[in-house]
Amino acid sequence: QARLVESGGGLVQPGGSLRLSCVAPDFSSDTVPIGWFRQVAGKKREGVVCAGERNIMTYYADSVMGRFTISRDRHNNAAYLYMNSLKPEDTGVYYCATDPRPTPACAPGEFQDWGQGTQVTVSS
Repeated sequence: QARLVESGGGLVQPGGSLRLSCVAPDFSSDTVPIGWFRQVAGKKREGVVCAGERNIMTYYADSVMGRFTISRDRHNNAAYLYMNSLKPEDTGVYYCATDPRPTPACAPGEFQDWGQGTQVTVSS
């Protein structure tokens, strides 16, 4: 089972930027999928950005299209979520996830292995 560790969350003003990191041994390969999800208190966890093996298929939620970018860093066994032009509605706990299958759908139930989450708060 993969072990994933997120970092990089924090408090940022609207319009600001953050980079979230997720480190996992499996990320030394670009054949594993990476998913970034977020959850707001009282709401269901939702898929934000997901990339299948070798980034052949990448999904971005409409709400983050053009503002968020996913990337891989095989040398450091890491995946990143670059978040720009942040809005208060981006606030939530962000989780990274992976799965044994190469290209699962970008839905929480489709990913097997999860990190512990990192809090992102966008507020002035």
